[in-house]
Amino acid sequence: MNFPTPYYQYDLNLLRETLNAIKKASDYEGFQVHYAIKANANPRILQPILKAGLGIDAVSGGEIAVALEQGFKPEKIVFAGVGKTDAEIQMALEQEIGCMNVESEAELRVIIEWAHRLGKRARVALRVNPNIDAHTHKYITTGLNENKFGISLGMLPRVIDLCRETPEVELEGLHFHIGSQITETEPFEMLCDTVNRLQDEYEERGITFKSINVGGGLGIDYADPQANPIPDFQSYFDTFKQRLKLRPGQQVHFELGRSVVAQCGSLITRVLYVKEGENKKFVIVDAGFNDLIRPALYQAHHKIINLSSQAQETEVYDVVGPICESSDVFGEEERLPLTQRGDLLALLSAGAYGEVMASRYNCRELAPSYFEE
Repeated sequence: MNFPTPYYQYDLNLLRETLNAIKKASDYEGFQVHYAIKANANPRILQPILKAGLGIDAVSGGEIAVALEQGFKPEKIVFAGVGKTDAEIQMALEQEIGCMNVESEAELRVIIEWAHRLGKRARVALRVNPNIDAHTHKYITTGLNENKFGISLGMLPRVIDLCRETPEVELEGLHFHIGSQITETEPFEMLCDTVNRLQDEYEERGITFKSINVGGGLGIDYADPQANPIPDFQSYFDTFKQRLKLRPGQQVHFELGRSVVAQCGSLITRVLYVKEGENKKFVIVDAGFNDLIRPALYQAHHKIINLSSQAQETEVYDVVGPICESSDVFGEEERLPLTQRGDLLALLSAGAYGEVMASRYNCRELAPSYFEE
């Protein structure tokens, strides 16, 4: 492809292969997979996901609107978020989406107020903070006591009682999400053990739940994406199948985002200059952190490859963007083939939290997207 840079390039065949792997690995009774639309909301990405039968995990009214516009059924949408506005709650009730994942007693009381006003019954799941360390970056771990997400275990009984005594509320179940980019099975095993313990405790009180939502968080291989383009979905779903003690007829909901779309997208950028420093060589490219903010925000690393150079000799470079911020760095001490002005570089694994988090900082244009079928 010879498009003006920078741009996002997507491999829709890989996306479909990934969706097929998810469908095969999650083929257990009661398992329902939702796509976390915050990872990538491009309509061309959403259409294969819709055709694969996934639902949607949304965290804003805008995401709900996009999902509905793209043809997702309201009953297959779940709505999470610690700061749902009144307008978003009203929209969710009027559209009769499948479930709202409630994150506090204060939020629940506002939902009850709106349900009463609208003459609706609110289907809710209570997001529980299980205090589980997902061993991931502090900005994307969500299940510890000091995180802003969810209802603490100590406050949960009171909120459950409020749901049960309120006619405007239908308590669907419990919701959990412990973090993102989790590459070990241990946190998921710990989550299963917590869910099992909670279910046993509430069953003794005569309370059962229709569904358990275990969130998402499955990580991908950022270091070697070409060798591992599709995550190990089988082990992920098997962990829950084997470890989670479900009740008869109980559903399990999953909310996968990054693992669905990350590997099918790359950010393509052109080398503007190769700058000789006192101790370093800098490859200055035309993409900046306004196009891909993950390295600046999370100290994340995306594998960088030179698509143009045929050189056998390599050199070590810092790959940086043009933004007037010192954090606009894509990679330090990157070993690449000899690189020169005009070369095309690809930042891999950028299909999740790339395009969707882009901004127009420095009044830069948003990078367009192109698709390979």
